[in-house]
Amino acid sequence: MSSQTPIPALDEASKRELEGFLEQEQAKAKLQASIHELTNTCWNTCITGSISSKFSKGEAACLENCVDRFLDSSLYIVRQIEAQKQQL
Repeated sequence: MSSQTPIPALDEASKRELEGFLEQEQAKAKLQASIHELTNTCWNTCITGSISSKFSKGEAACLENCVDRFLDSSLYIVRQIEAQKQQL
Protein backbone atom coordinates (compact mmCIF):
# COMPACT_ATOMS: atom_id res chain seq x y z
CA MET A 1 0.00 0.00 0.00
CA SER A 2 1.17 3.49 -0.72
CA SER A 3 0.85 6.01 2.02
CA GLN A 4 -0.12 9.35 0.59
CA THR A 5 0.13 12.44 2.71
CA PRO A 6 -2.84 14.72 2.17
CA ILE A 7 -2.04 18.18 0.87
CA PRO A 8 -2.80 20.73 3.57
CA ALA A 9 -5.30 23.46 2.83
CA LEU A 10 -3.64 26.70 1.79
CA ASP A 11 -4.22 29.98 3.56
CA GLU A 12 -5.29 33.02 1.52
CA ALA A 13 -1.77 34.45 1.23
CA SER A 14 -0.44 31.12 -0.05
CA LYS A 15 -3.31 30.82 -2.52
CA ARG A 16 -2.57 34.30 -3.90
CA GLU A 17 1.13 33.49 -4.14
CA LEU A 18 0.38 30.25 -5.97
CA GLU A 19 -2.05 31.98 -8.34
CA GLY A 20 0.56 34.66 -9.09
CA PHE A 21 3.17 31.99 -9.76
CA LEU A 22 0.82 30.11 -12.08
CA GLU A 23 -0.02 33.31 -13.98
CA GLN A 24 3.69 34.04 -14.45
CA GLU A 25 4.35 30.52 -15.70
CA GLN A 26 1.41 30.72 -18.12
CA ALA A 27 2.71 34.05 -19.43
CA LYS A 28 6.16 32.50 -19.93
CA ALA A 29 4.60 29.57 -21.79
CA LYS A 30 2.64 31.94 -24.07
CA LEU A 31 5.78 33.92 -24.80
CA GLN A 32 7.70 30.76 -25.65
CA ALA A 33 4.88 29.61 -27.93
CA SER A 34 4.90 32.99 -29.70
CA ILE A 35 8.66 32.84 -30.18
CA HIS A 36 8.37 29.30 -31.54
CA GLU A 37 5.63 30.38 -33.96
CA LEU A 38 7.67 33.41 -35.04
CA THR A 39 10.77 31.31 -35.62
CA ASN A 40 8.92 28.70 -37.68
CA THR A 41 6.98 31.20 -39.75
CA CYS A 42 9.89 33.46 -40.57
CA TRP A 43 12.31 30.59 -41.19
CA ASN A 44 9.93 28.80 -43.55
CA THR A 45 9.14 32.05 -45.37
CA CYS A 46 12.62 33.51 -45.68
CA ILE A 47 15.22 30.75 -45.80
CA THR A 48 15.21 29.43 -49.31
CA GLY A 49 18.82 28.41 -49.91
CA SER A 50 21.02 25.84 -48.30
CA ILE A 51 22.09 26.35 -44.71
CA SER A 52 25.46 28.06 -44.38
CA SER A 53 27.32 30.15 -41.83
CA LYS A 54 25.66 33.37 -43.04
CA PHE A 55 22.28 34.39 -44.39
CA SER A 56 22.15 35.92 -47.84
CA LYS A 57 21.28 39.63 -48.02
CA GLY A 58 17.78 38.75 -49.20
CA GLU A 59 17.27 36.22 -46.41
CA ALA A 60 18.51 38.64 -43.75
CA ALA A 61 16.24 41.41 -45.03
CA CYS A 62 13.29 39.01 -45.19
CA LEU A 63 13.90 37.77 -41.64
CA GLU A 64 14.14 41.32 -40.31
CA ASN A 65 10.93 42.33 -42.08
CA CYS A 66 9.14 39.16 -40.97
CA VAL A 67 10.05 39.70 -37.32
CA ASP A 68 9.05 43.37 -37.51
CA ARG A 69 5.64 42.52 -39.00
CA PHE A 70 5.07 39.75 -36.45
CA LEU A 71 5.82 42.13 -33.58
CA ASP A 72 3.68 44.88 -35.14
CA SER A 73 0.72 42.55 -35.51
CA SER A 74 1.13 41.18 -31.98
CA LEU A 75 1.22 44.70 -30.56
CA TYR A 76 -1.84 45.67 -32.61
CA ILE A 77 -3.78 42.68 -31.25
CA VAL A 78 -2.80 43.49 -27.66
CA ARG A 79 -3.92 47.10 -28.11
CA GLN A 80 -7.25 46.01 -29.61
CA ILE A 81 -7.88 43.64 -26.69
CA GLU A 82 -7.03 46.39 -24.19
CA ALA A 83 -9.40 48.78 -25.98
CA GLN A 84 -12.19 46.19 -25.83
CA LYS A 85 -11.59 45.68 -22.10
CA GLN A 86 -11.91 49.41 -21.48
CA GLN A 87 -15.22 49.53 -23.35
CA LEU A 88 -16.75 46.89 -21.06
